[in-house]
Amino acid sequence: MIEQKQIDAFLEHRRIAMVGVSRKKHDFSRILFRAFRKHGYDMVPVNPKADEIEGIAAFDKLGRVEPPAEAALLMTSRKDCEALLAECAEAGVKHVWLYGFNGPSSGTKAAEAFCEQHGIQLIPGYCPMMFLPKPGPLHGSHRLFLRLVGKNPA
Repeated sequence: MIEQKQIDAFLEHRRIAMVGVSRKKHDFSRILFRAFRKHGYDMVPVNPKADEIEGIAAFDKLGRVEPPAEAALLMTSRKDCEALLAECAEAGVKHVWLYGFNGPSSGTKAAEAFCEQHGIQLIPGYCPMMFLPKPGPLHGSHRLFLRLVGKNPA
């Protein structure tokens, strides 16, 4: 199970690449992108089909982010996970959050093994919105629910 100290270590990084942030303004990834920015994070959009997101220049690959990101939040499908984790390792990103709704899923065992082999701290699931200060009623309730059923690290 993920511990709160791993989440805190990820959130200590101020420059975070969000890989897979949508071009669609109302997509949840954009809401999350804005929430991180509101909390003072220097968010870097990574989307090969976007020139910019929220007025910020987008990169087509994680390895092209300049200056480099300190951490990466992967908002992509699990089928892309292996290749993206390899990009993280190549780019020197040592903290990765693999977005998930309710915690780790069955598809994360290979990701966990890869990250362990490459010295990457991985959070294999959960919605980071639940762990930002003042997450709001919806995400606060989600965090409380997961705590009550024993699936929340906090």
